[in-house]
Amino acid sequence: MKNRLKLLRIKNNIKVEELAKTLGISTKKYLEYETSEKNLPLSTLIKISKIYNTSIDYIVGDTDVEFRN
Repeated sequence: MKNRLKLLRIKNNIKVEELAKTLGISTKKYLEYETSEKNLPLSTLIKISKIYNTSIDYIVGDTDVEFRN
C-alpha cells in the first residue's frame, strides 16, 4: 500500500503538506501512513480514494485497475 500512496501523490503532483492539510492530519502522521509505519484508518482511506478518484482496492493492492468509472 505504501508504494501506491506515494505513487498516487507524486503522479497527481500533490505535496505531502497539501495532502495532509486536505485530510485534516499532520504531515508527520500522513508520512507514517505512506511509509506503512502506522495503519491507515478506513475514514482516511476513503478520503484518499475520493481525492485520487480510485478505489480502496487499488490503494491496498487488491487490484491493478487504478481509476473508478
